[in-house]
Amino acid sequence: MPAGQGAGILEVELKFMSASPAPPTSAIPADFVFVPPVPETMDELGVPESLVEQLLLKMLFFRGDTTGRVLGQSLGLNFSVIEAMIERLKRQHLLMVKSSLGMGAISAVFSLTEAGRELTREYLEANQYAGRVPVPLEQYVVGVKMQRNKADWLTPEMLRKAYRHMVVSEDVMSQIGPAVNSGKSFLIYGQPGNGKTFLAEALFNIEASPIYIPFAIECQGQIIQMYDPIYHERLDEDEPEISAFHREAGFDGRWLKARRPFIVSGGELTLGMLDLSFNPASKVYDAPFQLKANNGIYLIDDFGRQRVSPAEVLNRWIVPMERRTDFLSFLTGGKAQVPFECFLIFSTNLRPEQLGDEAFLRRIQYKMLLRSPKEAEFCTIFERYAQSQGLEVDVTVLDAFLQKHYHRTGKKLRRCHPRDLITHAIDMIRFERLEYRLTGELLDRAFTSTFVEQEWED
Repeated sequence: MPAGQGAGILEVELKFMSASPAPPTSAIPADFVFVPPVPETMDELGVPESLVEQLLLKMLFFRGDTTGRVLGQSLGLNFSVIEAMIERLKRQHLLMVKSSLGMGAISAVFSLTEAGRELTREYLEANQYAGRVPVPLEQYVVGVKMQRNKADWLTPEMLRKAYRHMVVSEDVMSQIGPAVNSGKSFLIYGQPGNGKTFLAEALFNIEASPIYIPFAIECQGQIIQMYDPIYHERLDEDEPEISAFHREAGFDGRWLKARRPFIVSGGELTLGMLDLSFNPASKVYDAPFQLKANNGIYLIDDFGRQRVSPAEVLNRWIVPMERRTDFLSFLTGGKAQVPFECFLIFSTNLRPEQLGDEAFLRRIQYKMLLRSPKEAEFCTIFERYAQSQGLEVDVTVLDAFLQKHYHRTGKKLRRCHPRDLITHAIDMIRFERLEYRLTGELLDRAFTSTFVEQEWED
């Protein structure tokens, strides 16, 4: 067991043998914490030895003179795993030792020979990937299933803490909680400006357990890049240095420790983005959003405004949502069966009947209408935002403003209005060098510049 892991943490002893199926969720102990075990032999990697050899030579090709220790680190492996391979490559005159610190092969500085450079150029014709050794798809499937959230992982206290920066009613919290805890699909709909996206994005604040994500996956001889620094927040930047002694590594270096991902896509989404993306330059595939979001959250914002119809998007996910399995396509015609373990959220300003019929909507497990705020909630939002900007709110001024612009005209309250109005008021104060306080006149002017006139003359 890795150093520092306490009782209650079960080390994975399967060593991710390619034929090992993932254990059923019911068989996993409640206190289980997944940690990808450090591979001690070439067989435990689960990928062809020839792939490791190619990556090792590519590393030297791009890096130049490199020590054995750094080679191991760059591949995500203990040096002991690749030591025999390096000796064989030396005998084949593909690489040579340029110098050494006298502590064995791990401290030696290696360089490619001319024959090694020629062979590496041939390997680069196949693909340009030169990163960590990929994790085989079978091992990745086991890892994803072992990192599922437990059935009762979320508590009301955790949810309230995530929303402490927002004004959220208990009624809304009681609807969000069961949906998030279940990890099933969730539709949030309602009028624009009521904070649907803000409400969904706040779920990233939940203090959930971290997960392990592979840098890359190998399947059918193809490489799929998984790690995306835009969406994956690493927690292992200070990982221990890998050496010949595997006990110094806390987990398999082919994986990274990260927060559970939260990925958002909006109107730019196309069906092509939900499948493997082939880079013709590097000849490596990039994982689609839903694969990168496994064990996390994937938010489809502004649902219904994409370049494809809602029916096409949902039909793409009918099987994955029901069976928790997705199928991705390679250019060669092959298919990869991958886990679909992300919490899928749809946020839309459209009415549900505009998205599809009853059978269509039934595919989405949870639905919530986010209604406009009541006046007391609106005032609380207004006061809290004003205070965050260093402004005090005169209750009589706010009451008069609401009476004039909302009660008399019948204008609907929206959760975004306080932020917009106060921002405009501050802009006017700064431009006109006014006293830093909210007045009725200032709010009237802010209202005029925030909203369009319903009636206007040519």
